[in-house]
Amino acid sequence: MPQPIAYLSFDGNCKEAMYYYEQTLGGKITVMMNGAESPMAAMIPPESAHRILHARLELPDGGMLFAGDCPQQMPYEGIKGVSFALNYETTEEANRIFNALAEGGQITMPMQGAFWAKCWGMLVDKYGTPWIINGEPLPI
Repeated sequence: MPQPIAYLSFDGNCKEAMYYYEQTLGGKITVMMNGAESPMAAMIPPESAHRILHARLELPDGGMLFAGDCPQQMPYEGIKGVSFALNYETTEEANRIFNALAEGGQITMPMQGAFWAKCWGMLVDKYGTPWIINGEPLPI
């Protein structure tokens, strides 16, 4: 069965954000293609050629995160109505990732205990991506 893959949209800072996620979350960027490098290069306006058309970050557990810059001619409204949840086996790892993603962003729910995990918290990172971080998930 297909697994859902988050596809993040950015307003010209996709490359910076994805390298930040690579460093913070681990994994490896396997695709970072701008408009000029794509098979569609002839159709991309020159002022948009530097924008990322497709990026792929492969995470250590086999998950993936895709991203791209919003086309310049379209209004960018940010990421709305979704949060990206990450589960970590230990509270230490969850806290480390939470603190790293929170740097320069906004904590919307500090790390705390819950019935589904020994610790969890919510934040919006400096790129506008909303995250939910869980440490040591508990059986429900």
